[in-house]
Amino acid sequence: MKIMKKSLTLVACLIMAATLFASCTEPENFIPLAYSVDGADVNAICIEVRDRMIDISSSDDEQIHISYMANSKEGYDVELSDSGVLTMASAYDKEWTDFIGIKPSDEYRRISILLPERILDSISISTTNEHIMIYSVVSAGVINVENNGGNIFFENLDVMNSLTLSIKNGDIRGTVKGSYDDFSISTEVKKGDCNLPEKSRGAKTLDVSCNNGDVMIDIVE
Repeated sequence: MKIMKKSLTLVACLIMAATLFASCTEPENFIPLAYSVDGADVNAICIEVRDRMIDISSSDDEQIHISYMANSKEGYDVELSDSGVLTMASAYDKEWTDFIGIKPSDEYRRISILLPERILDSISISTTNEHIMIYSVVSAGVINVENNGGNIFFENLDVMNSLTLSIKNGDIRGTVKGSYDDFSISTEVKKGDCNLPEKSRGAKTLDVSCNNGDVMIDIVE
């Protein structure tokens, strides 16, 4: 009799756990959202999110456009300050059980940003567990890109003062506008290869940190 009671209790626990897991693995419906602002009103951009792919390409007008997916539990705070700083940060309204289960599909975890070709004071981008891809001419005085658990890809970054790239468990690959004489270059690469030379002279700075990945960056005219 005791063995039967224990068996019934175990079955009940397994059913409850399966029900809880199933409910946690079915994300609510995501809806597409968009934010647009006149590029002339923006001096700096700061994107700080988690578990999201960030795709940056060229805008065909003078506007900055941000497209993303959100639901009642996972979204973003997007705001333009009076000083012209455009920020985007992850925002959650979850119980602890909502963090159990599978991630939403890739299509719901992508942020697309369209930028006009103009020089910004600074651009800062940070995410985790997804790629950062920059396929437009991004120009800024200061550019900072950080990723943990994904790759960083870019083409023709145009930096006026300093470029800082930091990654863990991923690769950095891309091109930077200019010549090697323009940059003082500092690298710290663990468990990976790097094609950049160390050099101390240059009006601009290029700082690269990579743990468990490769760095392949070309500086091109």
